[in-house]
Amino acid sequence: MLVLASASPRRRELLAQVGYRFEVYPAHIPEDPLPGEDPIVYVTRLARQKAEAVFSELTSRPSPPKDCLNGQFVVLGADTTVTLDNAILGKPEDAADAARILRLLSGRTHRVITGVALVTAKGAEVAAEVTAVRFLTLSEADIAEYIATGEPMDKAGAYAIQGRAARWIPRIEGCYFNVMGLPLALVCSLLESCDY
Repeated sequence: MLVLASASPRRRELLAQVGYRFEVYPAHIPEDPLPGEDPIVYVTRLARQKAEAVFSELTSRPSPPKDCLNGQFVVLGADTTVTLDNAILGKPEDAADAARILRLLSGRTHRVITGVALVTAKGAEVAAEVTAVRFLTLSEADIAEYIATGEPMDKAGAYAIQGRAARWIPRIEGCYFNVMGLPLALVCSLLESCDY
């Protein structure tokens, strides 16, 4: 049994796209970075904490999932952040914050980092994927129109590469699916390595 410890509809779509059957149990943990925390350390820590929290919750139930007993119980946690000059740019707090983030990304290359963690009865496997994303220069009108769509509001870095922001991204270096929130090749490799 594979469990996705995330409420993200994009992660659900991506995991289903590659043929996995899974259940969804979102983790509820604080997601604030620690003071001075490196972005890769931050996302891998959160991915692991999410997966461990859900694994612990499900296996401590009076009637745990039956796959807990045969070693085929795997919890997948993930967390994505956007960084510019090694500063973490999370989800915008409001429209003004979204505009601030988009102005920072305008005309520059930033990094999208996703931490992934698989937790089983045997322990945890943790990894991260990094993708460089180039943005065209955005006008104030571009930013205002995009924010008015509502799309940036629940996204790290205040944009969705698979949405309207695609028009401003001439190139990426690395995994496209990582920018959406789940680096599929990395996740599949981790699942294969734990014999799932």
